[in-house]
Amino acid sequence: MDTQTPAPNADDGQASEETKRKFREALDRKKRQSQGKGTDHLDGNSAIHATHGPVSNQKEFRRKSG
Repeated sequence: MDTQTPAPNADDGQASEETKRKFREALDRKKRQSQGKGTDHLDGNSAIHATHGPVSNQKEFRRKSG
């Protein structure tokens, strides 16, 4: 077992705060960048008008023959 343990530095707390600040700034930039890109469809209309074309017949399932 190693008896030497690194002494806690005062810089560790400061570095941690600096890292948190940088992440907060990056998150704020990301939020500002994404504002206004999506639409809310407040008028009640969906962006999807048709899911698929008309289904003319029922799907046929077959067993393996060999």
